[in-house]
Amino acid sequence: MEDLIKVLEYEGIGYQPILTCRDWRVAILNYHEELLPENINNFQQHSLTDEAFVLLRGHCILFVAEDESLENIHAIEMEPYKTYDVKRGTYHTHTLTEDAMVLIVEADDTCDDNSPIVRPSADVTRRLIEMTKEIESKRNE
Repeated sequence: MEDLIKVLEYEGIGYQPILTCRDWRVAILNYHEELLPENINNFQQHSLTDEAFVLLRGHCILFVAEDESLENIHAIEMEPYKTYDVKRGTYHTHTLTEDAMVLIVEADDTCDDNSPIVRPSADVTRRLIEMTKEIESKRNE
């Protein structure tokens, strides 16, 4: 049966591609302390394609910025099993709870060369922390 189906999983920390097929890939993103709001050191955008995120377990807050200035950031608490399509050119990052797992589908040629990053200022980091605390407090009500 191994020639008919392959079962893939990833339980490690952080981001890991698990399947590549033609021009797309599937990856898993698990908790990593680098993704705590106080440790987020970049927002990334993909110049060529959209990127899709699906929350499989735990909690994930997706941060999207209206432009590279990072002045207007929106925090979206992802809901399980819904697909979040981050449009091409949108700067984004995320924070996850320790039990979280996010499925990512993206173009296979997505890489540093076509995915510029912007480093958040101390003020942006403070806002990420505040937005996270606000969402967590609503979640715990």
